[in-house]
Amino acid sequence: MLKMSVSLDGFVAGPNGEIDWIFRTSGDDDSTEWILDTLREAGVHIMGSRSYDDMAAFWPFSDMPLAPPMNDIPKVIFSRKGIKETQADTTPALAEAKARHAQRHGITPTAAVLQSWAEPMVARGDLAKEVLRLKEQPGNFILAHGGARFARSLVASGLIDEYRLGIHPVVLGQGQPLFSGLHGPVDLRLISVTPFRSGAVGAVYQPA
Repeated sequence: MLKMSVSLDGFVAGPNGEIDWIFRTSGDDDSTEWILDTLREAGVHIMGSRSYDDMAAFWPFSDMPLAPPMNDIPKVIFSRKGIKETQADTTPALAEAKARHAQRHGITPTAAVLQSWAEPMVARGDLAKEVLRLKEQPGNFILAHGGARFARSLVASGLIDEYRLGIHPVVLGQGQPLFSGLHGPVDLRLISVTPFRSGAVGAVYQPA
């Protein structure tokens, strides 16, 4: 299952990774609860190495409602180099998140939370083979978070069984698209639509 925020014109970030538009057009209680329902049901989080760098620096120290399931659920990081060799510089996404939620930092994480982020499983092999191997494991669904390049690779490989998209009322005009790696049209079936007070919409699709 892929959970992503997207603009009306299909971008998941601005040209340089900007995600300030997500914070401007979300954050109400109903959209937070919609995201929480997804997080609580997940059996494992999977993400690319840059998203891991951002999240590992943020979620252990956050008291946001999303923090417990983000911290507690096991993680699998897709990186051929391994997490110790990922870039340590701060991405625009992390800088924006820290600036917006700075007042919420100061939480002292438990040893278990720190271990959850410091010692994730690392998948170094072929993306499709690694995901298919995870699908064979028992437990709840696999929840993919991104970033943009990782999400595009999952989509292009036909690995997504369900899209849970937070569609935001903003048009970016340019940026990092979600579906640019497709080799042809993909028909989707609408499962549900949940409107939020912010004007955003939670849309759930599955391959037709």
